[in-house]
Amino acid sequence: MQPDFKTMDVAQLRSYVLEHRDDQEAFNALMDQLNSRPATKSYPCPNTPENVEITKKAIREKLGK
Repeated sequence: MQPDFKTMDVAQLRSYVLEHRDDQEAFNALMDQLNSRPATKSYPCPNTPENVEITKKAIREKLGK
């Protein structure tokens, strides 16, 4: 009997897919859930020496160093 993939969260689905690698339906359900997540915020690559320094400073502050 197949579990109800619609009631499973991503962690549960990922675990199930790892244990049942041949289950295409489970894999598709996992991909559907991952694709329905909101897009993550992205940042452009620093392209000038000044922006590189700003980025380094921000990372150091974030890490508390």
